Amino acid sequence: MHINIHIAVGIIITSILHYFFNFNLIEYVFVLLLSFICDFDIFFIKFAKNQNHRLYITHSLIPSIILIIIGVIVILFFDYNVILLGGFSYMFHILIDTFDWGTNLFYFPKKQNGFKLLMSLEELENLPRYLSQYKNPGSFFDTKYYNNSICMIIEITLFCMMLISAFIFALEYIYFISFYFIGLAFHLSRHYQLKKSERN
Repeated sequence: MHINIHIAVGIIITSILHYFFNFNLIEYVFVLLLSFICDFDIFFIKFAKNQNHRLYITHSLIPSIILIIIGVIVILFFDYNVILLGGFSYMFHILIDTFDWGTNLFYFPKKQNGFKLLMSLEELENLPRYLSQYKNPGSFFDTKYYNNSICMIIEITLFCMMLISAFIFALEYIYFISFYFIGLAFHLSRHYQLKKSERN
């Protein structure tokens, strides 16, 4: 899913957790940031195989498992659960990414795992051939995503849920919704740039 979706999910989860654990500002930001920070690896997409940033270690379960282990240790010695919650927030991002294109869950096999619902079996088996039909390999994934009505429905639904969750559970942190619009602007800008490059 796109980063704005992960931000929406992050705000939903963090706001609900805030209701139960009463986060201060730094704790709220920490848990929220971990829900989408791994997508910052998209800035290094040119160095990834087939321009697929999900093959990086940042899109595996390894970082979240490390955080969860550290979080458990911190709870045992200091009775402080925010690191553990942040680890689960990160892990949830990775698990969500298994639904659209899949992601490199275990890193070392360098293989994308998951449901990969946005690609047919034929596309999966012959991905290099499909990517070669575009000037920019990213255009294949971008086109598949924006032409999928289910993805658009999910985007709208999660946006509404984000607003409701923030208003009900974390009104004092409502301004973090602005992150969603920054993420959305980034993806829409990239979408139109890719479309323009394919037309030229």
